[in-house]
Amino acid sequence: MSSDRPTLLSRRASLLGLLAFAGCGLTPIYGTGGQAQVLRNAVAFTSPNTVEGFRLRERLEERLGRASEPRFDLSVTMSKDAAPATITPEGDITRFNINGTAEWALSDKTGQTLGTGTVSTFTGYSATGSTVATQTAANDAADRVAIALADLIAARLILLSSELPQ
Repeated sequence: MSSDRPTLLSRRASLLGLLAFAGCGLTPIYGTGGQAQVLRNAVAFTSPNTVEGFRLRERLEERLGRASEPRFDLSVTMSKDAAPATITPEGDITRFNINGTAEWALSDKTGQTLGTGTVSTFTGYSATGSTVATQTAANDAADRVAIALADLIAARLILLSSELPQ
């Protein structure tokens, strides 16, 4: 009987937690009446014509949808640089950090700016393998930075969406 008591309490706690969560008033961001519904499939993206720009644009389309009839334009410029993160006593660099920054501006179809911002992030990669392995790791890190920047921009746009014209 004593072994049933923790299970019973656990079930009760779970049910009470679910009831509390159900009554909290949260709605899906992109759902009907959701805060970011105004952005869904409504933003045309302009980003650098680079591999990283493609990754950024691709991720923004995943998060916000591809604009069938765009109501907004999002212009993004990106920059990145690699900096040594680990140097051995012999002077060999064994790890790099890639720092990425993106400046964005959201405007309506008339060209009026609705919001701007700058986001930045970084990631690292190891340079201890072969030349091909190191270059592959560097390319992968650059892709990760672009995707992370896109996620940060999408989060800022979602925060801004309540102020956008319906």
